[in-house]
Amino acid sequence: MMKSAGIEENLLAILDSASDSKHTPDANDDRLAFLEAVRSACIVNENPPTGKMCEAVFQILRVGKSLELITESFRLLNELDKRFPHVYLSEKEASESSHLIVVEGGWSPFLFNLESASRERGAGCRSISGPLDSLGFLQLMQELGEVANEGNLQALEIKSLRNMLVFQYLINALEGDFLPRNRVYEETMNWTHLRESLLNLLLSTRKINYKGLMKDCLTIMCGLFDVSAGISEDLESPDNAAAKLSHNDNTASALALFELGSNACFALQKLLIMIMDLDMSRKKADMQGSTTRADGVRYLLVPILLCDF
Repeated sequence: MMKSAGIEENLLAILDSASDSKHTPDANDDRLAFLEAVRSACIVNENPPTGKMCEAVFQILRVGKSLELITESFRLLNELDKRFPHVYLSEKEASESSHLIVVEGGWSPFLFNLESASRERGAGCRSISGPLDSLGFLQLMQELGEVANEGNLQALEIKSLRNMLVFQYLINALEGDFLPRNRVYEETMNWTHLRESLLNLLLSTRKINYKGLMKDCLTIMCGLFDVSAGISEDLESPDNAAAKLSHNDNTASALALFELGSNACFALQKLLIMIMDLDMSRKKADMQGSTTRADGVRYLLVPILLCDF
């Protein structure tokens, strides 16, 4: 732990001159240097990252104003989560049941603890780039909806690309937490494992309209698909593409939007599938009497989709 603390102090010192609101070339160079230093210390030399280190990388993803910064921070966060998962299954013999390992105090891009959320909001602008609570996730979905509704290259901004990467990372984080928990639940039928999952905590909050959010997911997915399909058609027609991209003066971002739009659609699909799997497990838990009033009541996803679409 002492070693990790020393590494954390040295790495975070690289960001001392690069505040969230400072986007000069030197500040961006410092952020890139920090990302590379974290990769070297944690991925190459296999030192587990601290929560502050992961949060700093997440902040860069959420406030970055260059394609290089947001893609590098996105890639690093996924590498760290894959190399140092906070929820995973222990190795087992063929005759043994899976054992869920949850790293206490591990990093999470979500913040559902009321006291912690209040503290973050009191921290001022820093909370803008910190972990998201349920309302922060809802706001992100609304901004993705704006991208899907706009659907043209002229409206393209780095913020749109950034939001899609943030969303993809959040879905990856939800998936990494949910899949091992659901597997253990299927073997043990212990609802506690899923009750404490990030996905269940996100959907159980009363701060968001669950039915409205689920409808928005499908609408956004269809909208982003149309955006990606439109860009694909433009790029296949050199003359048409040249005119639009020249007018937008952002060829690299347009190409990135095509890829990120497709990936965001896939992330939305993964989210909906996870919710349906959670619904199935919750139904089993209800039938066995494992749930309590504290679990609340939530509409099943499939009837919502069948009723409205």
